[in-house]
Amino acid sequence: MNPVAATSVSTESMALVAFTGVASVILLLCIVTGPERDDLAEFYTGFGRLGPMRNGLAIAGDYISAATVLGTCGVVALTGYDGAVLALATALSLTLLMFLLAEPLRNAGQFTMGDVLARRMPGRAARLAACLVTLAALLPMMLVQLAGAGDLLGFLLGFDSAGFKTGVIVTVGGLMISYAAIGGMKGTAVIQLLKIVTLLGSGTVVSVLILRRFDWDPGALLAAAVANNGAGSAYLKSGLQFVHSGSPRLDMISSYLTVMLGGAALPHVTMRMYTARHAREVRRSMSWAVTSTGVFALMISVIGFGATALIGSKAIAAADPQGNTAFLLGSRAAFGAELSTAGALVFTTVTTALFLTLLASVSGMILACANSLAHDVFAHWGRTEPTPRREMTLARCSALAIGALTIALATYFQHRSLQPLVFLALGIGASALAPALVYSLFWRRYTRTGLLCTLIGGTLASMVLITGTTLVSGNPASLFPDRDFTWFPFTTTGLVSIPLGFFLGWLGTVLTGPRKAQAQRQLYEAVEGWILAGAPVTPPPPAATTGSGRGSGPGSGRTG
Repeated sequence: MNPVAATSVSTESMALVAFTGVASVILLLCIVTGPERDDLAEFYTGFGRLGPMRNGLAIAGDYISAATVLGTCGVVALTGYDGAVLALATALSLTLLMFLLAEPLRNAGQFTMGDVLARRMPGRAARLAACLVTLAALLPMMLVQLAGAGDLLGFLLGFDSAGFKTGVIVTVGGLMISYAAIGGMKGTAVIQLLKIVTLLGSGTVVSVLILRRFDWDPGALLAAAVANNGAGSAYLKSGLQFVHSGSPRLDMISSYLTVMLGGAALPHVTMRMYTARHAREVRRSMSWAVTSTGVFALMISVIGFGATALIGSKAIAAADPQGNTAFLLGSRAAFGAELSTAGALVFTTVTTALFLTLLASVSGMILACANSLAHDVFAHWGRTEPTPRREMTLARCSALAIGALTIALATYFQHRSLQPLVFLALGIGASALAPALVYSLFWRRYTRTGLLCTLIGGTLASMVLITGTTLVSGNPASLFPDRDFTWFPFTTTGLVSIPLGFFLGWLGTVLTGPRKAQAQRQLYEAVEGWILAGAPVTPPPPAATTGSGRGSGPGSGRTG
């Protein structure tokens, strides 16, 4: 039996009751806050009714996934300095989004990533490509977290059977589909708010308890972590995470670059920009989001180092080779050998926060995929626009279909290492979505051909290159541990696929015929002031907006 589950039967019972109660309350809140059947804006964006603080916390909640919490804490616990830098890169990613993309995204977008791209490049091609890349980026991330739900709850509650884990995946997946389909943006925002407040609150308490165990001396904490990690002084130097790589420094740059650019560009995060009512509000929302992720980075570093200092790297790796249980083991060790009633309550809150993180993360991703399918594909497929009620029905059916597919794949792949899928999702975000957004929002010459080359080329590059990494084969913790067909020199693909994504966008643009390039440049110039500054501008002529659907012209239902 695992160290967490072995604490006491009462702790397991408290956790199970807490999980059931939280899931029921959230479902009730989603039903109560759910949108009207004819109100698309409320379903897609919550009608901009969240204030800056709540919207900022919801952005942070969407950004901090269960994979981020468990994976980052595990890297900190097992590799020390490299993990702390990864936690910092996680926080810097939202800072990059705040200063570079947040306001233009809010101005250019309405409901989905396709709206942002179609603002200057109307037509079905841009929307269809945006939808396909959205699915390619978010399906792997959803699969990882839903497959991990069975292992996590089995670890917490002390059940090891495959049937129990499969039942958890199906049950949790069904809840996530319900939250997204019933609650829409407002419902998922409620989950994100509960999740981020609970996660940061309980995590801060655990961090304080860990520091108190070392007389409030961070130096003593780090010294104990060095003594118990098995790698000696290398634990506090860069490169331990990539010690088996042929080029540790370049591998480290590749990984952190992928995290920084990919995390900020994923569609379930960028869709939160469309919920702000004006530029000042999106700036204030992002300030709250960046502050929250900064607190998270500090908190996760303390808990990761604390786990190693208190129980040692060997015990963490024995529980999970990737260190995904370090957050729970470190939190439990912070209370000492015996759990008091107050300690049991706090630890139950920690486990509930993780459960909430799973629910919130996947429900937000399901909503982003469903919105893109319904709004960017189905709503623009025929010659006539569907009614708001029909489009909302399409979005809810899309949520059901995507969720069912994710559940099926998660039950099939639950016993394999799915770490490659996390970096595949981040790689697509960094190599396809980030270049497409930067070019679309800021480069006047960018053309539809360049956009399609960026989205399709960056996505395919990430998919092809990752098959040659040690995440997929040639490693005991890889997807195929018994085979070795590695051919790519780095652990992640970012160092090659990110420049390639930008290059393909440039190449497609310069190869576009001068007449088409000039016409598409004029489309951008017609909305440039709106995108960059939210300034009122004259909408482009009707012929230019053909196929862009609702809200394709500047100022459609938005104020600057």
